[in-house]
Amino acid sequence: MTEQPILIFDSGVGGLTVLREARVLMPDRRFIYIADDAAFPYGNWEEPALNAHLLGLFGQLLERYRPALSVIACNTASTLVIDALREAFPGHLFVGTVPAIKPAAERTRSGLVSVLATPGTVKRQYTRDLIGKWAQKCHVRLVGSTALAGLAEIYMRDGFVDEEAVRAEIAPCFIEQDGRFTDIVVLACTHYPFLVNRMRKTAPWPVDWIDPAEAIARRALSLLEDGRSKEAVELSSNGTDFAVFTSGKTNFATRRLMQGFGLTTS
Repeated sequence: MTEQPILIFDSGVGGLTVLREARVLMPDRRFIYIADDAAFPYGNWEEPALNAHLLGLFGQLLERYRPALSVIACNTASTLVIDALREAFPGHLFVGTVPAIKPAAERTRSGLVSVLATPGTVKRQYTRDLIGKWAQKCHVRLVGSTALAGLAEIYMRDGFVDEEAVRAEIAPCFIEQDGRFTDIVVLACTHYPFLVNRMRKTAPWPVDWIDPAEAIARRALSLLEDGRSKEAVELSSNGTDFAVFTSGKTNFATRRLMQGFGLTTS
């Protein structure tokens, strides 16, 4: 018997960046990591179908694992369905992941900010609303990458990545305007921080790369401290942190990766 776990959800392994930070802030908590790899990548879905898929999946996850809180460690899913999830499950705490446009607007000196995201996040009205609210005085370039999330998945599992492919994907983020240069790139996909060293290496000039993982973890901690959820529940994991892949399929590289993050696979 143990207190309710925290559920961290992503379409793939990108949410491990959030898990890493959450463990630092909440070392005594238990975690369940859900990778919806059966539906990866979300960018290929039409919005109504993805919305229905996520609502149905979370109905099953909440009933089965009864977490204290769920972190949607995915910008595409959060910008699409976070409000619908809160409406459908009003008794449950959700923490979403949205592009860190506000801190980028506060930090930039040149006024030129790029948001590097999946095409789904780029086209979402939610993202444009954030720009209108927090970054009216900045020039914000939205860059939708179709390949980076997949490159990050390969890198995390296999340990290598095509640096020229990374260079090509980040190149549109870098602009010069009247002698000013892009100085901040928002990493608006939880997969991308895994590639940030390759991004720094291949970037045409240094920028500040904003990774939202720590802020997401801090938000989860604050909600738990407010709610003080200590309900005891019994899970089949014997008190260990574990990962679930919705495809039901994991290879040796994936299991090794999960073990490196202290997760058993089921």
